[in-house]
Amino acid sequence: MASRARSGDDGRAGDLMPTLIARPTAIQAAGSKPKQVEEYAGRASSGHDEVSVARMVSPEGWAEPGQRPEFDEVTVVLRGLVRVEHEAGVLDARAGQAVIAHRGEWVRYSTPEPGGAEYVAVCWPAFSPATVNRDGA
Repeated sequence: MASRARSGDDGRAGDLMPTLIARPTAIQAAGSKPKQVEEYAGRASSGHDEVSVARMVSPEGWAEPGQRPEFDEVTVVLRGLVRVEHEAGVLDARAGQAVIAHRGEWVRYSTPEPGGAEYVAVCWPAFSPATVNRDGA
């Protein structure tokens, strides 16, 4: 777990130092097939509850249950296609594009195309199993 290092112990803001995340924390993913989730900052890796940043590598045909999260989520697609179903339809985001899902709206993510997808998810407040509100949970 990362921590905020200080060069002195008097608590002055000027004493803060950058924190290296040497390796992400592997997170078990929900969904129809195994998906690699690596959290770089968030509740599991750095103790941050304000934001989480994770890299996902998802296989072709992966889909997760629908959810109505209590956080906003930006998904930045690095490779492949991420499909986002929502109550009004479907969005397909390809490499170089992003989708913002707003807290309280129903969404369902999948990676239907050959080769799967690689993407980064940024959630605020940080992702939590208790606040994702997956269908059937």
